[in-house]
Amino acid sequence: MEVRPTERTGVFHRLRRGLSKTHQGLVGHLDSLFSGRGAIDQDLLDELEEFLITADLGIRTASRLLEAIQDRTKSKDCDSPEKVKEVIQREILEILKAGERPVHIDQKPFVFMVVGVNGVGKTATIGKLAKYYQNGVERIIFAAADTFRAAAIEQLEIWAHRAGAQLIKHHRGADPSAVAYDAVHASRARSADLLFIDTAGRLHTQVNLMEELKKIKRIVRREMPQAPHEVLLVLDATTGQNAIAQARLFHEALEVTGIALTKLDGTAKGGIIVAICQELGIPIHYVGVGEHLDDLHPFNAEQFIQALFA
Repeated sequence: MEVRPTERTGVFHRLRRGLSKTHQGLVGHLDSLFSGRGAIDQDLLDELEEFLITADLGIRTASRLLEAIQDRTKSKDCDSPEKVKEVIQREILEILKAGERPVHIDQKPFVFMVVGVNGVGKTATIGKLAKYYQNGVERIIFAAADTFRAAAIEQLEIWAHRAGAQLIKHHRGADPSAVAYDAVHASRARSADLLFIDTAGRLHTQVNLMEELKKIKRIVRREMPQAPHEVLLVLDATTGQNAIAQARLFHEALEVTGIALTKLDGTAKGGIIVAICQELGIPIHYVGVGEHLDDLHPFNAEQFIQALFA
């Protein structure tokens, strides 16, 4: 089975609009830094170093960019501010391309286990993904395995209605693993194409909550070998460097297979996507740039860079 996403237009326009704050914070700052400078001198390099280190690109990325600029400056390949900007753009593209790994849905049912702390947009991301993959899909199931947060089940039910998905739920406070168990068996019995398992997202530093997520993953794998096919971590771009800490902890506990970075439209800290790719090596599967159903896009590094630097 090969699931093909719904065809959509204007993706680049929405991405560019959604990245406007990050563009201003990163590219706009670079333009201001370079304005009126005709040549590369030590003062400019010092100012650039200070900016890159304090930006949300991360220390490792800043070091890589500075090293590339200095190497090209020494070889006379980078003798103007405009060429420095080109080096930065090219290096960031290389970093992001290493994190570009599309999801290939080629099994039935294909199981997404969706994790992340409260408030990052897990439930909305599930709804948007279901809408995205509707084309060629006959049946999608949501599993309401976040049984503790108030109104979590009701919120997922609303998104299921919007996306035309079926919902597997228990009562509030039920065992999340039992919900996942029933959802796996229901997805098989109903010949579902996609199963999205929503999970609790309380503080990621609490060990017992990570153990709960591990149990869900074990139960799913026991009932369906090789599943979950994707352990998708949803991160909120507005949290900046804190997203790196979240990703590390979830990855250590669950072996995250991919990331959905949401709320890029609400922050100037979108450069955190570069730090995630450079420091963690976890693929970026999706980026969210708005609240509408069609504002979640599969991550494409070249398209992202074009929208960011446009």
